[in-house]
Amino acid sequence: MPEEPFYSRGLRDVAACQTRISFVDPLGALYYSGYDIDRLIGRVCYEEVVYLLLNNKLPNKNELADIRSILISEMKIPKHVITCLKYAAKKSHPMENLRTAVSQLGEYDTYNDEDYGAKNKQRALKLIAQVPTLVATLHRVQNKQAPIAPKEEYGFAENFLYMFRGKPGDPQEITALDYYMILHADHGLNASTFAARVTASTFSDMYSAVISAMGTLRGKIHGGASERVMGMLRDVDNLGEVEAYIKGMLFDGKKIMGFGHRIYRTEDPRSRHLRKIGRTLCQRVKRMDLYRKCRRIQDVVHKERKIYPNVDFYAAIVLDALGVDREYFTPFFASSRTAGWTAHILEQYSESVLIRPTSTYLGAYGTKFVPIEKR
Repeated sequence: MPEEPFYSRGLRDVAACQTRISFVDPLGALYYSGYDIDRLIGRVCYEEVVYLLLNNKLPNKNELADIRSILISEMKIPKHVITCLKYAAKKSHPMENLRTAVSQLGEYDTYNDEDYGAKNKQRALKLIAQVPTLVATLHRVQNKQAPIAPKEEYGFAENFLYMFRGKPGDPQEITALDYYMILHADHGLNASTFAARVTASTFSDMYSAVISAMGTLRGKIHGGASERVMGMLRDVDNLGEVEAYIKGMLFDGKKIMGFGHRIYRTEDPRSRHLRKIGRTLCQRVKRMDLYRKCRRIQDVVHKERKIYPNVDFYAAIVLDALGVDREYFTPFFASSRTAGWTAHILEQYSESVLIRPTSTYLGAYGTKFVPIEKR
């Protein structure tokens, strides 16, 4: 019998790659190419973070102007893709429509096999630019509204919000979405990023790798968690019911969505920032009852289980206050994370190694074969 390989359930504590893109510190910090996220928020825009993740350095003024110009110019999507979005099944989840639309974008890739590798960074920028447009367009056409083209004078997050809602955001709203996108841009070797790298390791195309990531993000215990957080907040009628509701869920062995993390031993640093943003936005739209429910839930869960909220918890009220429909929470996450996915895909291409783990076999050996007539 062969020797059993080392097994780690869920690949816990297994390093599947080496990366310079981001690092998740268990003690409560997140680094993008060496920069603590706490030092970046409020000092850089999402476009700068895109440049940082793709190039492992922050841009100078000219480089920022160039990447901003490229991203805005690439936000437009083919008319045929818009037509397909109009006929997408309305009962399906937007993430399912988004996966299909990204696959269709691949059909319009004009690069040939000879220059495919050389053009991958341009392809990454195109995907980063077009995924938010797909999300905004899908939302518009499914609500029987005309799609809106991006404006050259708007920033990236500003255009996203404008194309999605059909009206310009004010400075506070634009800043809030910009921060949200920065905080969701990358996060180590999470499940969806790992899926993207596995696909890229086969030297499949970048569109396929991004679609793999999106399919993984769709899961309710990954990117889909914020939607369930919003559902929980709506289930609790008032602040006085929070403690009984949470204790009841814990007693029944149910998971409180938006809490706990595989790596962080303390509070998720992204959650700290989103909590502040959420409070400001809830005050603006007179939804402080929602924010107070969040704080009360956080207190009860920490008291009962000593765990902290993760990025999904306060992200829910940030998006809700910005007027984003609950079913579009995960597509907004995907729109932000495409920067990190494509950066990891490019890094994986440079590794030139197939990700092929082994497994621990639990079956029998040498089972006697019985002909079908005697089974």
